[in-house]
Amino acid sequence: MVSEKMYELGTKKSTIRTIFEFGRKRAAEVGEENIFDFSLGNPNVPTPPFIKDAIVDILENMDVNAIHGYTVAPGHPKVRETLAKSLSKRFNDDITANNLFITAGAAAAITITFKALCEENDEFIAIAPFFPEYKPFVENVGGKLVIVPPKVEDFQIDFDAFKNKITSRTKAVIVNSPNNPSGAIYSEDTLKTLAKILTEKEEEYNHPIFIVSDEPYREIAFDGNIVSYIPKIYKNTIVCYSYSKSFSLPGERIGYILVPPSVTDFQKIYGAIAGAARVLTHVNAPSLWQYVIAKCADKPSDIETYKKNGKLLYEGLTDAGFSCVKPQGAFYLFPKTLEPDDYAFCERAKKYDLLLVPGADFGAPGHFRAAYCVKTETIERALPLFKKLAEEYK
Repeated sequence: MVSEKMYELGTKKSTIRTIFEFGRKRAAEVGEENIFDFSLGNPNVPTPPFIKDAIVDILENMDVNAIHGYTVAPGHPKVRETLAKSLSKRFNDDITANNLFITAGAAAAITITFKALCEENDEFIAIAPFFPEYKPFVENVGGKLVIVPPKVEDFQIDFDAFKNKITSRTKAVIVNSPNNPSGAIYSEDTLKTLAKILTEKEEEYNHPIFIVSDEPYREIAFDGNIVSYIPKIYKNTIVCYSYSKSFSLPGERIGYILVPPSVTDFQKIYGAIAGAARVLTHVNAPSLWQYVIAKCADKPSDIETYKKNGKLLYEGLTDAGFSCVKPQGAFYLFPKTLEPDDYAFCERAKKYDLLLVPGADFGAPGHFRAAYCVKTETIERALPLFKKLAEEYK
């Protein structure tokens, strides 16, 4: 009667959403201020004032039909030209409007890219820990997700394990840096080693192997850590970007796909992206938000709150006895759990109304994710509870 696979996806909620909904019910019982919900990566930094200024300017000075009417599917040409100039200047690359395809956020960018690349029996490699939705995204387009185990010392790439996962069916490697959930940023040395391996494998298998660079956290990097522009390191890189985190706009769904001019058979890849967008029901990204991001293309992101929160939570948890890699970017901490079963640990944390996400969901059992895009006060009040939780294991 219906697709059982789709039914399962639609009725089986993600662990993150299940924990978040538990928190809503619990808040009704004990009060919102007594719930310490670190489950959801929903930015708490206010949307920058220049976003409101841009919206007001557009609404007051543009033709209403243009604001709310259709644009061409890849995005309004002038919007793409503006973004291309900004990106070219920033990354010293020769990007034009024809390299950009505007999407309704990073999830749409990723799924469109997977659909464009995927042929029968293709494999896509994810490096743990990774965003759990990669799996249904890949499987929905007929591909297979292959997982590289995590290198838990620093959350860079375990290249011995990585090499064992590459086959002649490998179509792409998904890179997410800064990483959700670890907060790690892949070093330039890591990316150069990855590029060298992929180049060798391209020659061995006689077909391109792409990097799909998932970059919603690109602007959120701390302490001088550099987020490399991967197309300068590996030519067959397709970038999927979102303004959800950088401008605190997760609900507005606006981002883009960048197919750099260096990509092998660029015209065919871009054409396949347009075709994939078409069958995935993309008409055009929200037109108002296209104009907004064009007006704000060169504006900075406010990361000071995330930097402060990350430092506070990291120091508080390590002081309580948790082992954790120091976050370099994004707004997540990914400590080791204090018992092997991360689900049991997160369940025990609920005793203190600490809502945490098990690491197994991200391909890294024995860890938990804490999203620190919350009020600083929430972290300050949660730290004594983390200490009490840790003391139970001593």
